[in-house]
Amino acid sequence: MSQPPVNYSEKRDFIRMRIDTEVSLLHAGQVISATCIDLSSSGMQIEAPQRFKVGDQIDVRIDSEHPALKDLQASTEVVWIADQPGGAQKFGLRILAMH
Repeated sequence: MSQPPVNYSEKRDFIRMRIDTEVSLLHAGQVISATCIDLSSSGMQIEAPQRFKVGDQIDVRIDSEHPALKDLQASTEVVWIADQPGGAQKFGLRILAMH
């Protein structure tokens, strides 16, 4: 079950940065290693080996490789999902709060 697609103009309201970096997802007491494909000021696209549902609340942590920059930590909500071969999923997260 996924949310209806957002129209093209709404998708482009926020600049997306392609980052392809490892992230840690915290959901239901589990820490899951995943990949952040892209990031914007309002959300991110993730690919993970674990399956989630629209509406799931996930805490995301992206470790900084630079000593002068803090790690990114955010509370998010799954807003869309796309199943991938082998049981993985790509999904969109809306950022609810930054920590």
